[in-house]
Amino acid sequence: MSKRAMAKLCVLLFGTSVSLAQVSTVQDSLTRQPIQLNEVLVEGKSKSDPVFSTFTSEPEKKIVQSKNVADLFKDINGFALIKRGNYAIDPSFRASQYEQLNVQFNGGTKVMHACPNRMDPITTHVIPEEIERVEVVKGPYTFRYGPTFGGIVNLVTQEVEKQEKGYHGKVNFGGENNGNAITSFANVKYVGEQFDANFNFGFRDFGNYEDGDGNEVPSSFKSTDYGVQVGYNPTENQRIQLGFRQSFGRDVLHAGLPMDTEIDDSNVLSVDYKLDNISDGLKTLNAKVYRSKVDHVMTNGLRPSFMMMEAVSEVDATTLGGRIELEWRPVENFKLYTGVDAFSVGRTGNRTRLVKRNMMTGELLPMPMTLVDEVWQDSQIDDYGAFVEGKYPLSEKFLLNIGARYDMVRSKIDAPADDFVAEYPNLGSRTEHNVSTTASVKYMATSNLLFELAYGRGVRSANMIERFINHFTVGQDPYEYVGNPYLDAEVNNQFELGVKAKTNFEGFAFNRLDYGASIYYSIYDNYIVAVIDPTLDKKYMPIQEPTEVKRFTNLDKAYKTGFEIFGELAFLNDFAFKTELSYVYTKNQDLDESLPLTPPLVTRMNLSFEKEKIWARATYTLTSKQTDIAASFGERTTDGYGVVDLSFGVKPFEHLTLGVAASNIFDQTYNNHLNFSFVNQADYGRVPINDPGRNLSAFVQYSF
Repeated sequence: MSKRAMAKLCVLLFGTSVSLAQVSTVQDSLTRQPIQLNEVLVEGKSKSDPVFSTFTSEPEKKIVQSKNVADLFKDINGFALIKRGNYAIDPSFRASQYEQLNVQFNGGTKVMHACPNRMDPITTHVIPEEIERVEVVKGPYTFRYGPTFGGIVNLVTQEVEKQEKGYHGKVNFGGENNGNAITSFANVKYVGEQFDANFNFGFRDFGNYEDGDGNEVPSSFKSTDYGVQVGYNPTENQRIQLGFRQSFGRDVLHAGLPMDTEIDDSNVLSVDYKLDNISDGLKTLNAKVYRSKVDHVMTNGLRPSFMMMEAVSEVDATTLGGRIELEWRPVENFKLYTGVDAFSVGRTGNRTRLVKRNMMTGELLPMPMTLVDEVWQDSQIDDYGAFVEGKYPLSEKFLLNIGARYDMVRSKIDAPADDFVAEYPNLGSRTEHNVSTTASVKYMATSNLLFELAYGRGVRSANMIERFINHFTVGQDPYEYVGNPYLDAEVNNQFELGVKAKTNFEGFAFNRLDYGASIYYSIYDNYIVAVIDPTLDKKYMPIQEPTEVKRFTNLDKAYKTGFEIFGELAFLNDFAFKTELSYVYTKNQDLDESLPLTPPLVTRMNLSFEKEKIWARATYTLTSKQTDIAASFGERTTDGYGVVDLSFGVKPFEHLTLGVAASNIFDQTYNNHLNFSFVNQADYGRVPINDPGRNLSAFVQYSF
C-alpha cells in the first residue's frame, strides 16, 4: 500500500467519523458506559460458542513466565508450539501455522516478520504480560478481521477504558533456575472522565536452558519492551485511541536455525476510533489505521560456519494497514456488518558473505571474497478486502450467521536477482481475486445445551517466502528453497460440528459439569508445499548435501480432520478437575504422506484448587508418539512423553501476590514434534531440540 493510499484511508476514516458524529445523539451522562474498542471477534456468549473461544491471561496465576506471547498458547486445547529456541516461537492450531493463521492484536493490527526463517514472528513484538485475553476463531468462520484460512488469533491488550477512574498499576518480577531467567514488568494507568493513559515496560533475560539429560540448549536472549496507549472520549459515544510500542531484542541464540540474531527491533503505531449509538439503523462505526516496522540483523559469528565464511543479513519489514466497519440494525434482532480493510507488507534487505576459505579444499584464500545476496528482492504484497456478515435469529432456538469476503491481492518484486529472472522471465506485478464465504447455524436445545454446525471457505494467497525466496534455507530441512510467483491461492473448505453444555448440581459434592466437543473436516485445494525440483541447481555450497533444491508448488489433493474434547467438573466449591483431548490427522495425497507440522494426539488433565487468596494447580500433559510424518519435509518420528507441572499462589495482602511453580518435575527428556532440529551448532548434529528439563519458578507482584 502506498503512502498516498494510506493517506486516503486516513481521510476516509476520520472524515466518515466526523460526519457520523454530527448525526449521533448524546447519551445521558448518568447512564454513560465506557466505549469499548476491543470487543470480542464473534458476538455472543463466548463461553458457550463451539467455534469461538476466549482465554484470559493471568500471569500472577500462571507463575511460570512466558518467553514470548506464543507461550500463552501452550495450554490451550488444539494448539501446539513451533520452537526454534526460546525466542522465535510460533503458534500452530489444528496443523495450521504461519500465514495460515490470521494472528493479530487488538482486532486487526499486524506485525509481519522480517527474517525469512521467522526469527521474529509477531509473538516477539508484544509484551506477554500486557495481553489481557486471547481470542480464537477455530476456522474460516468470520472474515471481518482480514482474510482467514485456518483461523483467527486475536491478542487483546489491557482494556484501560473499562477500569475505575483514578490511578492503577502493578509491578512484577519472575525468575527461573533453568536458564537463570529474570523477567520484570511495570504498568501504570490513569483513567479520567474523558481521558485515559496506559504505560507498560518489560524486560526479559533468559539464559541457555538444560534438557532432562543436562545438555545445554543454546537459547539465550534479552528483550526490552515498552508501550504507551492514550485514549480520549470527545463525546459520550465516541472514543479515539492512540497506541505506540517498541521492542528491542538482543543477543538471541536460535538453536534450530543457521544464524543468530544480533538486533531485532520493532515499532508499532496505531490509531483506533469508535462511534457508538449512531442511529436506529446504524449502530456503530469502528475504524483503525496502523503501521509496524521490524528491523532485523542476524549473523553466524558464533557458529562453525564462521571459520569458512562470515555472513551478516540485514533485513526489514514494513506493514501498513487499516479497516473500517459499520454495524447495521436494518430490522429488529438482525445484525449486519459491512466494511473494508487493507494491509501492505514490504520487505527489503540483503545478506553479505565474506568467503575466507576455499569451499572445496578448506584452504585459506589469499584474498577473501565479498558476495552480496538479495534476501527479499525488494518484494511487496498488498491486500484490499471488503466483507459483509449478518446474524439473524431464525427462531428462539436457531441463530443463522452468514458472511462473504472479497480480496484483491497484488504482488510485485522490484529487485529480482539475475538467476530468479532467468527462472521466471516474465516477472511483474500480479493481481489475484479471492472470494471467501461462511455460513453457520446455532441451535440452543436448552439454556444449557448448544449445538453449532458451521461451514467456511477460507482463501489464502501465497506469502512472500512462497513467492519470492531465492535459494535460501527456510524450512526444517537443509534444502535450498526457491519461490514460485505463479502459485494459486490455497483454499480451505472446512466443515465443523460443535457442542457445548453444562449441568448444575444441587445438594451434592459436585457443583457443575461443563463439557463440549468439536469435530472438523477440511478439504484443501491448491495447498502450498515445497518439493524437490530436479530442474533446479543448488546455488550455495553446491557439493554439500543435500544437493537437490526445493520449489514451492500447489498440491492437487490434501485434507485434514480432527477433534477437540473437554470436560470440567467443579466440586466441593473450591476444586475443579478438567481434562482436554485434541487430535488432528492430515494427508498429502499427492505424496502419500502427512502434511508438514502435524502435531500428535495430546491429552491434558488439570486438578485445581482456588479460594479468594490462595490457589494451587497440578497439570499432567500426555503427548502421544507421532508416526504420521512428512518425510519429504525432513520430519522424523517423535516419541511420546508425559510432563507434570505444579504451581501454587497466595495473596497474603490485598495488593501483594506470590507464587512458586515446578515445571517438568520428573525431569523428563523430550522434544515436541514441531520443534526444529539443531543447525550449524558445534556440539550437535541435526537432531531435534529438546524442551527444558526440571524448572523451578518464582513470581511476585504488587498492584495498586
